[in-house]
Amino acid sequence: MRILHTEWSGDLGGQERRVIAEVTGLAKRGHHTAIVCRPETRFYEESVKRGIEVHTLPLRNPYDIASIARLSKYIAANRFDVINTHSGKDSWIAGIAARFAAAPVLVRTRHLNIPLKRSIFNFIHYLPDAYITCGTNMRKTLVEDCGFPPDVVVSIPTGVDDEFFDIRRDPAVKLKYVSGDAAPIITNVGILRGVKGHEVTLRAVPKIIEAFPNATVLLVGDGPKLKGLQGMARSLGVDNQVVFTGYVAEVAQIYAFSDVAVLSSHSEGIPQSVMQAMAAGVPVVATRVGGVPEVVMHEQTGLLVNPSDHDALADGVIRLLRDKPLTAAIRERAKQFIYENHSATVMLDKLEALYYKLLEAKLLEKISKISGL
Repeated sequence: MRILHTEWSGDLGGQERRVIAEVTGLAKRGHHTAIVCRPETRFYEESVKRGIEVHTLPLRNPYDIASIARLSKYIAANRFDVINTHSGKDSWIAGIAARFAAAPVLVRTRHLNIPLKRSIFNFIHYLPDAYITCGTNMRKTLVEDCGFPPDVVVSIPTGVDDEFFDIRRDPAVKLKYVSGDAAPIITNVGILRGVKGHEVTLRAVPKIIEAFPNATVLLVGDGPKLKGLQGMARSLGVDNQVVFTGYVAEVAQIYAFSDVAVLSSHSEGIPQSVMQAMAAGVPVVATRVGGVPEVVMHEQTGLLVNPSDHDALADGVIRLLRDKPLTAAIRERAKQFIYENHSATVMLDKLEALYYKLLEAKLLEKISKISGL
């Protein structure tokens, strides 16, 4: 197949990493893959670094006529079989361009658990042949709350790369980020933006260090909330035990010395950071939002707490650090669950099968029309 992915976002968080994983994974399976994105962004740089065929466009707004025209020409010239869009702006531009170019299949991946309104003003939501959600809860939102036909919405959760299943514990790696006597290490991996709720993690720190005075919390990532969160850490008096690592390219190394991973988001699909921690054998405490309960099953594969409840988050971390038998059981069950249900191989198998199914349906439809003539 000849497959084109489009992505407006220039960040390099979970959504963007999934796009890159799909493109590179399908290329390894023999398909021709490419990406259309904005130039001079972190996503663009990472895509080029991975050896992906990249075509850049401004993608200024949903009705960027110049980008629509240029993209339509690019799609037609390269005879792409499948166009898979990801963010809002590129979904409008690529959706319209794909139809002008008569691309056989148009798919949109929905990464956020936020409703989409279908109306005459949002006609773009009627164009895709299929919608991919990153979890069953997100699929339920589109079908039950937004009126999308059930047969066009499929859940394909993000897959975890093989490297996370093979991480070996190496406490020495932590010296790159913290002092040698810092222990235990609690990590929160994710872009520093409002929806991730890092302020909840910070409010949990005083209670954690009361129980474990040498505990250190790592906020791994960067983003627009960095300065505000740093100020909050100072105001709470925990800035000496909170480390802002900035962007970390090799997140796997973080889990080589983490004792507990936390997620304090206010809204989520199925976060990659949680699944990566579980695959690496790091126990998780996460907020009960979006698709998180699909992978973090309370007291089975991790601990769940209500969103914004920093006391419960702290209690969950303390419980995992103290209750060794529970933690050992959670680690084992979580790792096995992710391997069997959320590996990169499982994700690519489902994605590839969906593309083939949609292309086959279009071919049969075309044959039927010809036969009818």
